[in-house]
Amino acid sequence: MRGRPPKPVIERINAQVSIDEHGCWIYAAGRATSSGYHQVWVGQRQRYAHRVTYEALVGAIPEGMVIDHLCRNRACVNPSHMEPVTQQENTLRGNGPAAINSRKTHCPQGHALTAENIYGAPMRRQCKTCTRARYTERLAGAATLIEEQEI
Repeated sequence: MRGRPPKPVIERINAQVSIDEHGCWIYAAGRATSSGYHQVWVGQRQRYAHRVTYEALVGAIPEGMVIDHLCRNRACVNPSHMEPVTQQENTLRGNGPAAINSRKTHCPQGHALTAENIYGAPMRRQCKTCTRARYTERLAGAATLIEEQEI
């Protein structure tokens, strides 16, 4: 047997945590991924520090769920700042294009984006009023071209 046994992973994480003014437990050790999540070695593999902390202090993450950082700080490992949600809910709560577009209530021309006035829900919402107007303009343009060719 070589040396003393390794500390439990939660102790290793806690030793590297500082608390900020928002109550976030900032984990500054370990390797951060390109997306900003910190990792910690657990046995022979690396795992996300926030998931390890949540599982150690709260319990298992339900099947099919991901952890949403309610504080929006990816370095935070405070389990009270985390909530298990579906991937879709996590995406829609974020600040990416899908989330931004899902929160829009009107098209750029001011038409309401209601269930009755959109095509393509939920993946690609298009305003029916604007789509009809574009189609009408194209038909009018095509009719003009045909008339000009007949002259």
